Amino acid sequence: MLDATDRRILKVLQQDGRITNTDLAERVHLSATATAERMKRLVREGYIEHFSASLNPKMVDRGLLVFVEIRLDRTSPEIFDAFKIAVERSTDIMECHMVAGGFDYLMKSRVKDMEAYRAFLSDVVLALPGVRETHTYAVMEEIKDTHILPV
Repeated sequence: MLDATDRRILKVLQQDGRITNTDLAERVHLSATATAERMKRLVREGYIEHFSASLNPKMVDRGLLVFVEIRLDRTSPEIFDAFKIAVERSTDIMECHMVAGGFDYLMKSRVKDMEAYRAFLSDVVLALPGVRETHTYAVMEEIKDTHILPV
């Protein structure tokens, strides 16, 4: 169970995962030792899944953000499993979610440009098991993009 101090730690870490333990302790009004112990517990208990760097997509030639709706030709446990395995193997797919509604999956990817997207669509998306139909949404402007959860 999270207490108010744990929540403060999580808020700070979501904004700055590189903060030193000393600076974090100062921000949450704890000793460095107590803060380090809480951090270990938060990781051990699964509140913190991982630490990573957030890259500028344009600087690494991934400036075009696309979302793809995917409909499968049939829905069976075998197709779902094969689709999942293939998606997990693809480094070009950033996110993929099974959804309820008018289609089966919503996928997120970043590519260099439309030419790269066309190659991604034909070489990756349409090659996934069971794909019958896709609808693509190229993002014209990113209004808000955050990983920060309210805690």
